[in-house]
Amino acid sequence: MSQTYIVGFDGTPQSRRAVEHAAAAAKKAGGKLHLVFVIEWSPYSFHTAQELAERHGRREQELDRARESLQPVVDELKGQGIATEFEVRHGNAAELLCEIAVAAGNATIVIGRTGGSGLAQRLLGGLAMTLAQASPVPITIVP
Repeated sequence: MSQTYIVGFDGTPQSRRAVEHAAAAAKKAGGKLHLVFVIEWSPYSFHTAQELAERHGRREQELDRARESLQPVVDELKGQGIATEFEVRHGNAAELLCEIAVAAGNATIVIGRTGGSGLAQRLLGGLAMTLAQASPVPITIVP
C-alpha cells in the first residue's frame, strides 16, 4: 500500500506550502496526494425556512468556490505525474482530516502552520494543535 498524504488546503500561502511539501514527499516515496478543502460548518443552528434555503444556497456557492480554487492545483500536480485526488467537505477540519486519514490507511496528514498568537489561538488552539493532540496518524506541520 502506497503512502497517502492528506493535505488540508484552503488556498492560503500556508496551505500551498503544505501542498508543495507533500508533493515532494509523494514524488520521492511514490505516494499519492489527497487534497481536502474543509469549509467550517455547524449543523447546530436554528433558522427559519427562508434562512435555511438561503443557507443551502450559500453552502453550494462555497462548495463551488472551493472546487474552483482546488482544480488548478490538482491539474498542476497531475501534470507533474503525482497521483492526486481532492474533495471539498463541510464540517470540523480536524475531525474530517482524521476521518479521511483513517479511511485512507497508510496516511500522513500535512498542514500549513498559521502564525496566530492572539488570545483565541492560545486558549482554543488551532488546527495544528488539535491534530497534534488527536490525530490517529502522523502529521507534518509545514512552516
